[in-house]
Amino acid sequence: MSEYEDPVTTVIRLLSKKIQVIKDDNSIANIYVSKEWYDRELFKNYDAQITVGLVQSEDQKIEMSGRIRRRLGRIRVNTWATDRPATSDPGRLMRQKMVEEINRIIHQNRNSPNVLEYNFAGLGYPSGDPHKAFQVSSSSELVPGDASWTELTNIEYQGIWYSDDQRYSKSTSVNLEYGLMLLRFKVESREKTVKKIVLAFEGYGTAPAGNGSTIKVWNHVASAWQNAQSGTGGADETITITLTTSITDFIDDEGYVWLLARTTNPSNGTTAAIIYCDCVSCTVTVNGITYLDIASFRDADRVDVKPIIFRTEFILKSWSFEDIGGVF
Repeated sequence: MSEYEDPVTTVIRLLSKKIQVIKDDNSIANIYVSKEWYDRELFKNYDAQITVGLVQSEDQKIEMSGRIRRRLGRIRVNTWATDRPATSDPGRLMRQKMVEEINRIIHQNRNSPNVLEYNFAGLGYPSGDPHKAFQVSSSSELVPGDASWTELTNIEYQGIWYSDDQRYSKSTSVNLEYGLMLLRFKVESREKTVKKIVLAFEGYGTAPAGNGSTIKVWNHVASAWQNAQSGTGGADETITITLTTSITDFIDDEGYVWLLARTTNPSNGTTAAIIYCDCVSCTVTVNGITYLDIASFRDADRVDVKPIIFRTEFILKSWSFEDIGGVF
């Protein structure tokens, strides 16, 4: 049975994954996003804090029977900053930058706050955890736990950061072997709240018997690679696997989703089989709020403490729809 994700959890994940505040010294601010309330001790290790809490939730009937319902929510988001020693940005400026970022994030994601794309942008070895990428050449499709898989190096990870024609490639010239990649994504939502997963592989494969790449997703319950999708191109193309049923079968006990990509055809021992990957992603949609926008925001500084806490309070409005079923 599917679960409804708490709106506060959805907003925390959205902000923590999307926020990027650039300080005046061109470094990225270290911002802690959590449930209410702020913790002054965090300022020892973080540049600022954002807290999220539920103000009110209202249940509405959309039609007479009450079967279709809408949940209206009011969510409070607070930004907290203060003057810290040895930092390029004073508290007031850090608050201003966070306010602009929150406005940007909410506006850009107002119609899909429950959708989040995981990718490898900026990751590397060993910082690729929890998302990781591996490679191997083999005559068979190895399981995720096989010891033959080798993680990509820092330089190799850069080839799959973005869709920018800078690719990672795995080649093999051993007869009947394929070039394979294994991509691991960490899903942060509770698996029972996930209602859709889209895995996308941008790249291609070449081999003597024909071009093309094949992708599959790991079913940890059946212990098998399933839902094969293939392309036939000798240049970049995007191949996708969409999961909408039995989703928990594809999220293992540690919250990982595993994607296999390989050349559709093997090497013949003379001409290499090569898998090329430009970028890869895992887009997760949860059962939760489907609309989020800013209702208002105001400054509410704490001047009764020293140093002053520069605080801005946002009120967000959200909604989701639910079909409770049954006969009325």
